[in-house]
Amino acid sequence: QVQLAESGGGLVQAGGSLRLSCAASGITFGVYAMGWFRQAPGKEREFVATIGRNGFNTINADSVKGRFTISRDNAKNTVYLQMNSLKPEDTAVYYCAARLATIPTMRPNEYQYWGQGTQVTVSS
Repeated sequence: QVQLAESGGGLVQAGGSLRLSCAASGITFGVYAMGWFRQAPGKEREFVATIGRNGFNTINADSVKGRFTISRDNAKNTVYLQMNSLKPEDTAVYYCAARLATIPTMRPNEYQYWGQGTQVTVSS
């Protein structure tokens, strides 16, 4: 059974950092593009970052450019999201997603598998 398990969320003050992890099982991790999305209460799920299967091709949302970095370790079946200079508007549930494709996409409906999410709360 496919499972994506996010971890690393928590409560942090503005300006702080968090590192999210997403451990995948039940899939051949190295052939999936991976993405991070987030959803705040009352808002639509939005794209954060994505990375291609080989870790070279990445795309970041404009709202997080220069602050967040997506990376992956295929040997560990894990994708990461390093979040620096966090802002209160970054508060959301962060979801990991997987897509059987080489090229990354920002469109959530093109991802096949999703984790349950991890809460990130940034206080002011």
